[in-house]
Amino acid sequence: MLWCRLPDAHRAISTAVLGGGIGAPRWWANVQVDRDYHRDDPIAHLREVADRLELTGPGVGMLTAARVDRWTTSSDNGVSTVATVGLGLPVPAAAPDEIDWWPMPGTINLLVRLPVPLSDAALVNAVVTATEAKTQALMEADVPGTGTSSDAVCIVCPAGGKATEDYGGPRSRWGARLARSVHRAVAAGTADWIDRHPPGDEHRRWRDRSG
Repeated sequence: MLWCRLPDAHRAISTAVLGGGIGAPRWWANVQVDRDYHRDDPIAHLREVADRLELTGPGVGMLTAARVDRWTTSSDNGVSTVATVGLGLPVPAAAPDEIDWWPMPGTINLLVRLPVPLSDAALVNAVVTATEAKTQALMEADVPGTGTSSDAVCIVCPAGGKATEDYGGPRSRWGARLARSVHRAVAAGTADWIDRHPPGDEHRRWRDRSG
């Protein structure tokens, strides 16, 4: 697993199964599980992991079938990203219901830290920007999907302060830095995964783009 304690007076927005929404987490954890993981109590599982690590208070917990020891990172003018990338089954976001996309647990997980406070609206916008940057990296690598069916992201920033940023879009000052940081981290993780899983590998179940 990857984990860290977060500094005091921080807040975050997350899509993670544990600690999702806007809050003030004290820690973050990204836990690797088996590809056939089928526990129906992932929140309880992540809390058990946090207890073993003595991570107290509210936190953000993610699950992934990707190898967390292959994590990648990138920074851009104070914005840093940690990514774990697994691409066993990338999917297009708008795939029709009749296509049987069986999910994998958390195959592309992101932790992004900014050095400036963001407003609630900017935090939400930052999630969109991070997702766009992730998808750009996948498209550039010819991955046939916009992500995987259970990706998760956590954006962390300082709490309060007079210099709260109101924008997090890709052409805003901090949104642009976030986008470049996420893009490079995901691109590096994607390249590493593809190098380890060439066409025909049993773990590479990419479907034809035509569906």
